[in-house]
Amino acid sequence: MADYETLPINPLFEIPALNKGVMKESSPFVAAPEHQEALGFPGELVDNWQEKAIEKFGELLQRSRALRVYMDGCVKCGACTDKCHYFLGSGDPLNMPVARQDLLRKIYRRYFTFTGKYFPKLVGAEDLTREVLDEWYSYFHQCSQCRRCSVYCPYGIDTAEISMAAREIMDHIGKGQKYCNEILGKVHKIGNNLGLPEKALINTLEDLEEDIEDDTGVAVRIPVNEKGADILLVTPSADFFAEPHIDGLIGYAKVFHQAGVSWTVSSYASEAANFAMFIGSYEQMKNLTDRIRKAAEDLGVKRIIFGECGHAWRVAYSFLNTLSGPFDFLDPRYPIPQHICEFTWDLIQKGELKFDKSANDHMTLTFHDSCNVARASRMGDTPGGQFEIPRAIIKAVCNNYVDMPADTIRESTFCCGGGGGLLTDDLMEIRTKGASPRMTALQETVKDHGVTHMAAICAICKTQFAKIMPAYGLGMDRIVSLHQLVSNAIILDGQDGEDTDDDAGAEATESAAAG
Repeated sequence: MADYETLPINPLFEIPALNKGVMKESSPFVAAPEHQEALGFPGELVDNWQEKAIEKFGELLQRSRALRVYMDGCVKCGACTDKCHYFLGSGDPLNMPVARQDLLRKIYRRYFTFTGKYFPKLVGAEDLTREVLDEWYSYFHQCSQCRRCSVYCPYGIDTAEISMAAREIMDHIGKGQKYCNEILGKVHKIGNNLGLPEKALINTLEDLEEDIEDDTGVAVRIPVNEKGADILLVTPSADFFAEPHIDGLIGYAKVFHQAGVSWTVSSYASEAANFAMFIGSYEQMKNLTDRIRKAAEDLGVKRIIFGECGHAWRVAYSFLNTLSGPFDFLDPRYPIPQHICEFTWDLIQKGELKFDKSANDHMTLTFHDSCNVARASRMGDTPGGQFEIPRAIIKAVCNNYVDMPADTIRESTFCCGGGGGLLTDDLMEIRTKGASPRMTALQETVKDHGVTHMAAICAICKTQFAKIMPAYGLGMDRIVSLHQLVSNAIILDGQDGEDTDDDAGAEATESAAAG
């Protein structure tokens, strides 16, 4: 582990001193030609890039009436200015959502409005120059598409959609981001973000099966490519290789085992994450969701369940049926798709899982609401289920739980700082600064309530926190998977040392119902 300089914790929501342009040079690596061309984009910046950019911008305005409204609707009220974690962390005014939006809006005015075409100075319209393009590339890659600003905007302007549009334009003229586009190419070629071939994936999961049996005395399977299984699990590939993600995968497997359901992972479509959303490409999003549909059809499953990944769930919840439906070959009695938390919570409510909550007594937990789950999806049958269900599960398997400050959670949650395609080491500075508001809220909760660990249901959040927590004086092991907690507490039939009575199960069920 690298040495970190511990960063100071500023008071929550304190407006930083403006430091214009301080993050101007913070840009991700540009995609190499092979990464661009694999997705059907130009390998490098095209000669007539201005013309092509304006043409693509026009296409997006025709495709999305919302985008045009966002271009016209801002009144500069200032409601969003202090809502962005990157602005709060960096002090760069171009990280204010309204200022970041205006990087695209001033080009819109110049080429798509009457006043901007003939009287550009009157409306702040500007020509699309190389300097403007460089600002786009820098600052639109300092937006995690978390949508917190949209919660507070009186007109509902969504900076995420604006950021996605700018990135899509840049991809189409040959200036894409290496991190996202390289990963998308791996999914197209192999089936997951890590580029794990089928044999390596199977060997990894077989080793994990052995570890679970050594630990519990129970043969818990993690099947791959099993035709006729009831459930296709689609989970982020981080779950296959790294902590705390892999501990969450063990939790899924134990829940499926104890529930007595048949399930499988597909080597062809083993990846839940869909980085195409980050670059704003619905075509690429569809390519990835079509893989999931094909795997479900080929394996003959009845249900599709998604693992712990925030943006994967956003794409699944909001776009899966639209892009790749109808899924009329699946069992209509179940949600299409379903989140693993929905599945586990349903079993807990029915009293079908037993827990020893004391297995997590070495921790006092809090929960981080991941942005794409909190502000772009839902769980269960009632509004707000995406907030209540994860917390109810935690309370069912843990004795010690405390929420962070109310204005930093649920729909007002702060981003981890690594979302939206920013989880790359070349953006480490803005990632660390962007994490400041969440780290401040966590530090307050640690100080006031003795919280030792924070749970999350997003692979990006867990990876980001493990990386940046040391910079804020916290151990990287303080971030845990929600289903890691389930794994610790669940009592499997035949498990070594299992208590034969049902007291533990009854206690968990009662606690969950009360919570």
